[in-house]
Amino acid sequence: MRIGIFGGSFDPVHREHIALVRAAINSLRLDKLLVMPAKKPPHKPWKTLSSDVDRLQMCRLAFSEMPEVEVSDYEMEQGGTSYTYLTCRHFKEEYPEAELFWLVGGDMLRDFPTWKEPEDILNNATLAVCGRNERNGWWLEEEQSFYQKFGKNFAQIAYNGADVSSTKIRVMAGAGMDLTPYMPMSVAEYIRDKGLYYIEGAREALALEKPERRAHSVRVAQLAAARALKLRIPEGTAIQAALFHDCAKNLPVDSPYLEGFTMPKAWGKVPHSVAHQFMGAYVAEKHFRIVDQDLLNAIRYHTSGRPNMSELEKLIFLADMLEEERSYEGVDVLRGLFWRGQGLDECLEEALFQTLEFLKQKGAEVFALTALAYEFYKNKA
Repeated sequence: MRIGIFGGSFDPVHREHIALVRAAINSLRLDKLLVMPAKKPPHKPWKTLSSDVDRLQMCRLAFSEMPEVEVSDYEMEQGGTSYTYLTCRHFKEEYPEAELFWLVGGDMLRDFPTWKEPEDILNNATLAVCGRNERNGWWLEEEQSFYQKFGKNFAQIAYNGADVSSTKIRVMAGAGMDLTPYMPMSVAEYIRDKGLYYIEGAREALALEKPERRAHSVRVAQLAAARALKLRIPEGTAIQAALFHDCAKNLPVDSPYLEGFTMPKAWGKVPHSVAHQFMGAYVAEKHFRIVDQDLLNAIRYHTSGRPNMSELEKLIFLADMLEEERSYEGVDVLRGLFWRGQGLDECLEEALFQTLEFLKQKGAEVFALTALAYEFYKNKA
């Protein structure tokens, strides 16, 4: 008997999970494949997942038409951190005569030496690997490296997946976007009916923006969500701040949303390019009833920056500058700094420096608060 095990958060399950399962069943000639939602993934210790009940049900809906697939609650029932080596031990004991395969993508294959007890895993199961938007010929390099480390080969799944992530889907759900291109209708309806990943007012706030600005806000949220975990910022908070950060960008000054608003005077004249950050915080608080002051400050200073920013403020400021469609001299340097290390101060200092240099070269007005922010982080380094 040949049994595959596919572990993950599945928060939510999506079309690439389903396509990988189909490919694994065919490539590995599996008699059974266990889809195994984790209780608490060891590589995501600070992440808050959707409930066990919801993630199990989404998986059951997604794989309901595949008779070879069984959705298992084994790791959820064990509680605590879900370690692959313990799961492999259990199923080897349950199916002693079976050949077990543990399914991973190419990105996880490269991280495999850092897993807890990788040799123990390989004593009980064969690693089965599919590509994930990989270049041609990547197998040969990885096979050689893997064999040198472990003295064993991994199995290949004839599938090179697209770049679809559950993080991006959670952002889209929070923005009220259509999820059916990324998952079966039954799963998308379950998410909608249960209000999973829902962010109150986000869809309405995005509707105030022009289409191109709305798409930008979603990209900012996707980048912020991807970086939030290592900064120990709740993903939902990062997504909410990003989706609201430009909510006043396209509002005319006589909009009823801005009734009663006055521009702050503490830092002198506010340039037109900066004004929308203050208006956005006003709209978010007054009309969308956001009360979290850190979140409001992330909106309020996302263009100018300020001295002594919170981690959330830094994240939204930088994600706004670095979302995937931004293209300008120096952006690649900033992106490298953005992903490096545990903090954002080095990237923030460089981003503020580049902003000031750009404004000076254009002969544009420099907002006093941006200059103060740069001096603060330059002296902090």
